[in-house]
Amino acid sequence: MERIGIIGLANSGKSSLFNALTEGSALVAPHPFSTTQTNVGIASVPDKRLDALAELSKSRKVVRTGIEFVDIAGLTAGSSTGEGMGNRFLAGIREVDALCFVLRAFEDASVVGSTDPVEDLAVLELELVLSDLASLETQLNRRRKASKSDKSLTKEVDAFQAGLDVLQEGVPIYRSSLDQEQKSLLKSAFLLTNRPVMAVINIGEDQISQGDDLTGLVSEQLSGSKQDKHFPVLSVSVQLEAETSRLDVQERQEILEGLGLGEGALPRVIKAAYASLDRWTFLTTGVQESRAWTFKAGSKAPECAGVIHSDLQRGFIRAEVIHWDELLEIGSWSAARDVGKIRLEGKDYEVKDGDVLEIRFNV
Repeated sequence: MERIGIIGLANSGKSSLFNALTEGSALVAPHPFSTTQTNVGIASVPDKRLDALAELSKSRKVVRTGIEFVDIAGLTAGSSTGEGMGNRFLAGIREVDALCFVLRAFEDASVVGSTDPVEDLAVLELELVLSDLASLETQLNRRRKASKSDKSLTKEVDAFQAGLDVLQEGVPIYRSSLDQEQKSLLKSAFLLTNRPVMAVINIGEDQISQGDDLTGLVSEQLSGSKQDKHFPVLSVSVQLEAETSRLDVQERQEILEGLGLGEGALPRVIKAAYASLDRWTFLTTGVQESRAWTFKAGSKAPECAGVIHSDLQRGFIRAEVIHWDELLEIGSWSAARDVGKIRLEGKDYEVKDGDVLEIRFNV
């Protein structure tokens, strides 16, 4: 299960976002450092494609995929050197697959802190860069000593040095010009900035119409000079989402649609998280169950079979494949097979987002 670390400055609203996404109960207060421990929660990923297939197959059970959110105590300027909650919580970030920056834009006289999301982003990035810089300097020295007797470490040492050069310029690894091989070699260093990122701008209910302007400013700042890089950025009225998350589904939907917010924060944040992690979903369906499975974009059929069970990958023969909307239009798996719409795909087939699979295997 993918893990998304929610980080932000004190009073940015990150714990409220965590509660809205996971229906959690993390403490929320108008003073700094109300979160003093890491909170973990799982959000069930909504998927209308899965719902439609379950209805089509009259499935007895529907199994959604999930995503884990980790609410990490608020950072502050100087966290990398021990200020505020310091390195205790920076260490917690090293265990997640991607980072979600929560940047405050809402105005509230009773809540201290900046309301400039671009300024918030600059502080967060600086603290992460400084922390990575201190960590990588130490690790590089160790690798250099080890490489004198182990020449296989030469490439890793070169990558560590390249990463150090980038960080010394104040640039996070995620928007540096390092190539993919260098970033892969840097994974062993567990750097905070060598992972996918996205941003949620926390706006007030009265700022909903300004959402696009704010996301544009943050996107420009997040990309920096690397305009070819895309980082998902979205605006969310976190307080509104947290309040409505506790209502029944129908009432919540009516309020959100009335405010022009559509399905709400969860589907939007999940979509952005999947985009940052380069994740897609394939589906399986039948009378017993319909189920969603997460996989890395570009994976081939045997790898996706392995997501279901290692035996399916080991004994993979072929995959029977149809796209979910085509199956829905035809009306059933057997009818789709009868009209020749079920494709037989082998080991080289790259599974697409929304594919419905049935795996044939022999162990």
